[in-house]
Amino acid sequence: MSPAVKYTLGRIGLFVAAFLVLLPFPLSIFLKLVLAILVSAVLSWFVLRGWREQYSLQLQNAVERRKTEKSKLRSALAGEDEPAGTKPATQDEPDHPTDAEQSPTNSEQR
Repeated sequence: MSPAVKYTLGRIGLFVAAFLVLLPFPLSIFLKLVLAILVSAVLSWFVLRGWREQYSLQLQNAVERRKTEKSKLRSALAGEDEPAGTKPATQDEPDHPTDAEQSPTNSEQR
């Protein structure tokens, strides 16, 4: 189950539980609803901490993924091969030395 669904159902469950606890008290229905909202908000801060953190991580990952996709799209639209910030290898700067660079010259061999 998605962390968002778990957290939302947990919040609703805490609200219903708080409201049911307040039902026997001789208060107006509006006051019972307000108190149930306040009590469930405070309880959810402590009781649902794990689910809230999972939900937060899920949202953070989605934002990072969208930023990456956006930068790839911008670089593709700009005609770049690689996204901004990465440098493609060029012919002028080889990754490894060539045979000519590794072998000693004729004057060094003598």
